[in-house]
Amino acid sequence: MLSKLTRLSATTDGRYATAAELQFLKDYFKTFNLRLNAYKKIQAAEAEILRKVQAKVLSIDPNLFRSGSEDATAKWRLDTVRVLRYTSAALLTNDVERLRNGFILWFHTILRALEADHSAEITYKVMLDVINQYLTSEEAAIFSPIWELHRLKK
Repeated sequence: MLSKLTRLSATTDGRYATAAELQFLKDYFKTFNLRLNAYKKIQAAEAEILRKVQAKVLSIDPNLFRSGSEDATAKWRLDTVRVLRYTSAALLTNDVERLRNGFILWFHTILRALEADHSAEITYKVMLDVINQYLTSEEAAIFSPIWELHRLKK
């Protein structure tokens, strides 16, 4: 939304926007209440969501947060919260472009450098399953495609 508003402002400098140029605003406002409700649900349940995701991830691979003798659980939690919050903000503002070209590009670079692809893939899949327990099917239909942007491409 913010990226689209910035682009609209630049392309319509000195003139009125056309109906076609304003369509994204109409589309956004049609889904605004769903986006806001989903955002609030995720925000309110964040700690519980993280606990469930961590437990499920560890049931899949009990050593996933271990790097030699080091326990990387705290780092995983911090990164997972960051990803969830950035994704939730993109959900609320419908600014997938900003999420993709900013945060996701940066974070995927870090994950690859740390060779954390396996951990990330498991986390993303589990997180989507857990989040969908908190959202209505309509809210999940808006959230899921945004979350899927995080999946690492081989």
